[in-house]
Amino acid sequence: QVQLVESGGGLVQAGGSLRLSCAASGTMFRIYAMGWYHQTPGKQRELVAGITSGGSTNYADSVKGRFTISRDNAKSTLYLQMNNLKPEDTGVYYCKQDGPFGGRGYWGQGTQVTVSS
Repeated sequence: QVQLVESGGGLVQAGGSLRLSCAASGTMFRIYAMGWYHQTPGKQRELVAGITSGGSTNYADSVKGRFTISRDNAKSTLYLQMNNLKPEDTGVYYCKQDGPFGGRGYWGQGTQVTVSS
């Protein structure tokens, strides 16, 4: 019932920008913390940016100053503004919503980002 659908990925040159979106449905989006995760083949899925229901944010050191996470509760949409992209940013980006009562969360299907040098 809960659906998270990422979009906005694509192929960009190093130094370019993308804005990822995660459209949520079937959930009271506004009350949950959300996050963006990055995964490359053979690697762990890693949190790159998180945002609480109150709007507090945190970032992986590798993206600080380049990425900005935000949310539009009226639209039940999560965003990741990605600036000054680097080849190492390449991978699949997943949207995640925390689960109720500290339970298992929900994941989107991911969107591919490829950054060429």
